Amino acid sequence: MASDETIDVEIWQGDAGGGDYRAYTVPAQRSQTVLDVVTWVQQNVEPDLTYRFACRVGMCGSCAMNVNGKPRWTCRTHVSNAGDGPLRIAPLRNLPVIKDLVCDMTEFFDKWVGAGGVFKPSATRDDPMPAIDPTMTERAAASEAIECINCAICYSACDAVAQNDAYFGPAALNRSWSLINDVRDAGKTERLTAAAGIGGCFNCHSQQGCASHCPNLLNPTLSIAGLKRAAVKAKVRGEI
Repeated sequence: MASDETIDVEIWQGDAGGGDYRAYTVPAQRSQTVLDVVTWVQQNVEPDLTYRFACRVGMCGSCAMNVNGKPRWTCRTHVSNAGDGPLRIAPLRNLPVIKDLVCDMTEFFDKWVGAGGVFKPSATRDDPMPAIDPTMTERAAASEAIECINCAICYSACDAVAQNDAYFGPAALNRSWSLINDVRDAGKTERLTAAAGIGGCFNCHSQQGCASHCPNLLNPTLSIAGLKRAAVKAKVRGEI
């Protein structure tokens, strides 16, 4: 901070062709979030500054950005908890930049689909809805993984994604694991085949970057470890 009354901030601006940080001085406010800072700059100084947000209360994940080198939901990150020195705000890592702080999420969701993230029903809408025992081992494993809102924080934090363009990434494989454990789903073979493939779970080095940054406190590394075991068993049994 420059003083008790202002905040020094550097915001990356540019597009897919390149860009750089621009410096601003922003009035300090009580309980001020990083998203508040970005909004102030856009409303008062830089009307062309481009960024995403929606709910502002940590429900949608659309305001995710890199803050002082870490991927965060900016609506839930208070300036006082963002680290020492000037704020440095940039677009998420590992995704193409459209403009300023906005990334193109296309490849993120394409990989989500490629990993088998779409539910494959085993019954029709005319069949009675089955009762699911919440104490089942499978249901417990699925429940641990279903709170992902696809904000791409884990994808940005993942060094394996940075090194391998084909890798599906933590969010996609976490979704795959939740469906593997959904007893209503009929796509297990297809999903395990994808998990064992070139973009699949064996690219994960278990460094826990996804788990340490997930705002919803999920552990995609644990889900990916489960996929590794399931894929190996399926291969040994000749199922994939």
